[in-house]
Amino acid sequence: MNTEATTATVAETETDAELAGQPVGYWTGLAHREVIAYIRSRQAELGLTQPQFWLLRHLSTDDLSPDGEPRSVADLTAAMSEYLLPGDDLAAESAALVARGWLAETPDHLLAATPEGEAARLRVKAIGPSVRAHIHDGISDADYATTVRVLRRMIANVAGPAADR
Repeated sequence: MNTEATTATVAETETDAELAGQPVGYWTGLAHREVIAYIRSRQAELGLTQPQFWLLRHLSTDDLSPDGEPRSVADLTAAMSEYLLPGDDLAAESAALVARGWLAETPDHLLAATPEGEAARLRVKAIGPSVRAHIHDGISDADYATTVRVLRRMIANVAGPAADR
């Protein structure tokens, strides 16, 4: 199924009332799968999986690492628990990065980014603006902000106040 063509056709032909009756779970699920697939394909062009990029980000003092200290796979998995997908295997992904020389493993099995890993992180980070621009093409910042507010409200409605971020 060509979701891009289908989505564009639907957006152009259905009324607001018809769109309001659409199932949010279907559309948010489809959006999630398509956006993640696009992001992962762009990162793969640079030789990294998305979980590998996240590992490098969490181990970089210039990104998400609070202190630059080496971390265990278990600690990194806990830090990424909200956005890891069911098939993501940080142990395997980190082993691949160690084999490439982009992560170093300490004798007590903690991981640290190497200069080569930091360079790879920066290469992937550099495509971020073009990835965002492609995903947001034809969507104003105001429309995007409204979408985020609506989704946050829906989350709060079904999960309670603690989910309202």
